Amino acid sequence: LRASVGPVAAAYAVSAIGLNLQFGYTGLLNFGHVGFMLVGAYGMAITVDLGGSLWLGILIGILASVVLGLILGVPTLRLRADYLALVTISAAEMLRLIVRSSWADPLTSSVFGIQQFAGAFFDLNPFDPGSTYGVGDFAFRGRQLWVMVVAWSIVGLGVLFTALLIKSPWGRIIRAIREDEDAVRSLGKNVFNYKLQALMIGGALGGIGGMMLAIEQQNVFPNAFLPRVTFFLYVMVILGGAGTILGPVLGAILFQFLFFFFDGVMVEAQAAGWFGDAIDATDAAQVKLMLVGIGLMALMAFRPQGILGNREEMLVGD
Repeated sequence: LRASVGPVAAAYAVSAIGLNLQFGYTGLLNFGHVGFMLVGAYGMAITVDLGGSLWLGILIGILASVVLGLILGVPTLRLRADYLALVTISAAEMLRLIVRSSWADPLTSSVFGIQQFAGAFFDLNPFDPGSTYGVGDFAFRGRQLWVMVVAWSIVGLGVLFTALLIKSPWGRIIRAIREDEDAVRSLGKNVFNYKLQALMIGGALGGIGGMMLAIEQQNVFPNAFLPRVTFFLYVMVILGGAGTILGPVLGAILFQFLFFFFDGVMVEAQAAGWFGDAIDATDAAQVKLMLVGIGLMALMAFRPQGILGNREEMLVGD
């Protein structure tokens, strides 16, 4: 339960809100959303590591995410949807390999990552870091509580921002693009520009999610941005309901709950010797992912539109 409302869940929720804007509302198949998280986190951390302030680093991280959306969108968004999917997943993995390479070590510290760069954020902590707040399973140390308060406040702002966007004329156009972009084009709207804007705005939200994750961990390293993170985010969006305001947030909470619930079950079962010598601790972690997958498959079988969604919102225009 703690993990489902923790700062990591909030960071993923913000990133999922950005992906939902791209996929759920506009119909863009961005399979490299983790790349936006990466450039946001590294943009912030490198800025601080080079002597800049954390607040300047946050601005640079957001700007880097927007620029990445521009670079990826300009050559691909006039083509079929699968070209964007191929370009984004490739770009995200290329970026990860670049930041972990030896020649990038002076800037990125390669595989070890950049650490202890968010001191200015924790200096603002109004809670006593040594004290515990809450009761029972919902007790948190002051440091973690401060991150949670800020992170979930940003989630709230992200939800409000998305609601205002989608209810605006701009939002109605991108939803129409998802359903039938040829019809939107026939009305004289520049479909390419709207798609590019959605990719950049969603990318900025992804970058913010990456920065939140990095601040909570006080560390930014390449293996935190593996390709599977993008597909975790897709699960969150679809689980909660693609094309809904609160779907990505609910999906992030439920995904984290399922992930750590099955993790706890497998760890205890393996330690109790339920599987004998057939499964060791490493295998148990893999079985955990299988159980999460089976649970999600069952949900999709009975409610493919997600918890808050409807079938029409799941349609993506060709």
